[in-house]
Amino acid sequence: MAISPQKARALFKKIAARKVLVVGDVMLDHYVWGDAHRISPEAPVPIVEIGRDTYVAGGAANVAVNCAALGASVGVAGFIGGDEAGQRLRELLKSHGIQTIATPGTGQTIIKTRVILQRQQLCRLDRESPASAYRVPPAKIRRALGAALIDADAVILSDYAKGLLSQDLVSETIATARKLGKFVALDPKPRNAIKFEGVDLLTPNRKEAAELAGIEWQPGHSFPAEDICRILHERHDVKHLVITLSEDGMLLSTAGKPRQQIPTAAREVFDVSGAGDTSIAALVLALSAGADLETAAHFANAAAGVVVGKLGTATASPAELLAHLVPRP
Repeated sequence: MAISPQKARALFKKIAARKVLVVGDVMLDHYVWGDAHRISPEAPVPIVEIGRDTYVAGGAANVAVNCAALGASVGVAGFIGGDEAGQRLRELLKSHGIQTIATPGTGQTIIKTRVILQRQQLCRLDRESPASAYRVPPAKIRRALGAALIDADAVILSDYAKGLLSQDLVSETIATARKLGKFVALDPKPRNAIKFEGVDLLTPNRKEAAELAGIEWQPGHSFPAEDICRILHERHDVKHLVITLSEDGMLLSTAGKPRQQIPTAAREVFDVSGAGDTSIAALVLALSAGADLETAAHFANAAAGVVVGKLGTATASPAELLAHLVPRP
């Protein structure tokens, strides 16, 4: 059964008292909105007539913005350069009331530029430095994150495999957070090959879950949920595992055993980019506020259902989520 508006309101009151620290690969999402009516004489490509540019927080920064949009106090730790993109990203985070904890590095601020024509994405242009430019030296990890970890109720490690979440940083952050009694969640990227254990919540998608478990799986084939949940629990000592299933919703597992699959709450789907960020933000806030896993999953599912109904990287506000929970006539 989906979460009721009354239960969601009670949860929002508790979330308003939570402090979350997001650690990960922050980036700036740049959208170029335009139209095309003719093909270039220089090459068989459309000529884009640009109408406007918009900028929003992306990557781990979008996780932070989603946490803030749902009512929590938020800090985000990640590399933000001294370039124009970095300044724009700082201003965006500040506008959402988010505290930024700058990590050391030598790269440029990561930017993803998407060209959108009549609500369809034409292409994406990425600007970033090598992973080594974003890596935090082991001796500086505690200095960079120590105070923020003490102040937080929950920690989200948001990995986009851009370089910030090294083995040293992940191990140090998880160990410190556990000693302090903090809720710890990880949104992993298996290609980063980072070892971890003891997190309260792991939120891979189907493909990532299979890779983490070392199981070969291809879309269109039966998903070996029982084996994957068991292996991930045995290898990583994960308390709660939530595998996001795109249009099929979420698979919930506790102590290595699949519990149930929750169908998607989306009514309309325009754009799934950023839906995973919304899901982990809502899951962590609900769980750290005392909700059980099923309630937290329905809460997160509803928030993601709001976001995929929007075009571009987006968030769900309490008012939008509550409206989404009211059955349509």
